[in-house]
Amino acid sequence: MKREKDYFIEPHVHNPVERQVVWTQEVLFIKSGRVRVDFYNDDKVYLESRIVKKGDVILLASGGHGFCMLETSEIIEVKQGPYSGDKDKTRFTPVSKENIKYK
Repeated sequence: MKREKDYFIEPHVHNPVERQVVWTQEVLFIKSGRVRVDFYNDDKVYLESRIVKKGDVILLASGGHGFCMLETSEIIEVKQGPYSGDKDKTRFTPVSKENIKYK
């Protein structure tokens, strides 16, 4: 959020609302470094890659994804829980280096 000086947000509490999470979505905040993000469709077919760097934020809402740290990187990952460990994801073979394409 960015608000002007003296903008006021009323004090509040969050009400208990039952939610059912079907798909895990995540947001990554890149604190430092550079990271290649490889994107795949829902059928695990490679689509393209992008590079994110310090200050970037990325939402991963659908499809598959993989990461390669291009330099030492710090990332804050935020996703809804509870975390289910190994049941939370299915791993698959990444794109080969010679087939990486940047958009």
